[in-house]
Amino acid sequence: MISGIIRRKVASVLGQSVPRIRPSVSGPRYYRKTQKEAFLARQGFEYVQSSSYHIFLGVHSHSNPREVTAIFQTGAFVQLRNRSFSSDNGDLVEAVVPFMGESITDGTLANFLKKPGDRVEVDEPIAQIETDKVTIDVVSPEAGTLQKFVAKEGDTVEPGTKIAVISKSGEGVTQAPSEKAAAQPPPPEQKKSVEKQTPKEETAPVKEKIKEPTPPQPKTKGSSSPPKATASEPQLPPKDRERRVPMTRLRKRVATRLKDSQNTFALLSTFNEVDMTNLMKLRSDYKDAFLEKHGVKLGLMSGFVKAAVTALQNQPIVNAVIDGDDIIYRDYVDISIAVGTPKGLVVPVIRNTDKMNFAEIEKEINTLAKKANDGSISIDEMAGGTFTISNGGVYGSLLSTPIINPPQSAILGMHSIVTRPMVVGGNIVPRPMMYIALTYDHRLIDGREAVFFLRRIKDVVEDPRRLLLDV
Repeated sequence: MISGIIRRKVASVLGQSVPRIRPSVSGPRYYRKTQKEAFLARQGFEYVQSSSYHIFLGVHSHSNPREVTAIFQTGAFVQLRNRSFSSDNGDLVEAVVPFMGESITDGTLANFLKKPGDRVEVDEPIAQIETDKVTIDVVSPEAGTLQKFVAKEGDTVEPGTKIAVISKSGEGVTQAPSEKAAAQPPPPEQKKSVEKQTPKEETAPVKEKIKEPTPPQPKTKGSSSPPKATASEPQLPPKDRERRVPMTRLRKRVATRLKDSQNTFALLSTFNEVDMTNLMKLRSDYKDAFLEKHGVKLGLMSGFVKAAVTALQNQPIVNAVIDGDDIIYRDYVDISIAVGTPKGLVVPVIRNTDKMNFAEIEKEINTLAKKANDGSISIDEMAGGTFTISNGGVYGSLLSTPIINPPQSAILGMHSIVTRPMVVGGNIVPRPMMYIALTYDHRLIDGREAVFFLRRIKDVVEDPRRLLLDV
């Protein structure tokens, strides 16, 4: 409770001092008077005429016999104490957890990027918050010196939670203890005492064992000795050779979503193989001109994205999704590209790929992949998506069965390109071949549509001229 003390000198006794104070709320009052003082207490006052006042925290009264003391609540200072991001003197500012997205309510304080005593600038990251989807930076609201941390690494924090306190002037900064001081050996006296105590503790159990020997058991006629153990118990590796590390929130989220996908969807995979000769020749012939005009390299991924777009347009059921008892058909194509990062798997989305050309697709893929590896990708850039492409071939995968990214209905798996002997025109020739896989939700997509979809991708990749003629 915040109260104030109003002091006023009294010229005479109660009869002349009370009219100067007009109460705004009717209520009980009481007086205590001596020869030269009067005390008045009420719930509140509208105003006080010709009086000086001082503000204190808590309830306080003086014993000066020439003062009138009134206790009242001041609302202005309640608002002052609720003021965010600064202290009472304006020198200290607080760094708080920012808004993390509509679908994210909390995160884990992963690590601090600064130490107490370090100089920080405006909007400079000082800590990282790990959420289910992305890693978010907590930045400094003002330039100054990091005074102290309020939260600890591993804490679960919500938007608005105070993380650190920053001093604009650098006063009162708590310096972090130096590593040298922490690594200093104990004084020699303590060392000797520890050494003296150690052998005593070690020999104590041995003496007890010697004092209490096990008496031999008397042998009884007809009793057989217990059988000796022929096999020894398995020796487990020592615990000091194991490391227990808590799972990150991103890894937990990926594990939950993939397991939910297996538990919910009727997963089925179909396979095919693609001759990459023509697409690789197209890339080799025009890669220099493409780079000179568009400023980005021509890769194989843009060819598969364009092939997936035309396959989704030919088989719209693969681009649909089950919602309760309904099927939602999407007349747009937003393709998600699975990207493996050191922190886990993220799936950024390329919007409206049906309206993009090869150069626009390559630029968007490069931008999103860079953000994903840097950890700067936003939640909005991963939201949505109607179909996913996962390229395990960059890691050398020959064949796999990818798991659907909910709530989508299918996912295309690309694999490594391997030169294999193939029969072309009656002759056995070496060809660069790739296995492709389509995992689909059999509740919605039948085998016929899935096979036609994969055949369409095979036809377009093996003969990219089909994209120009739309055949």
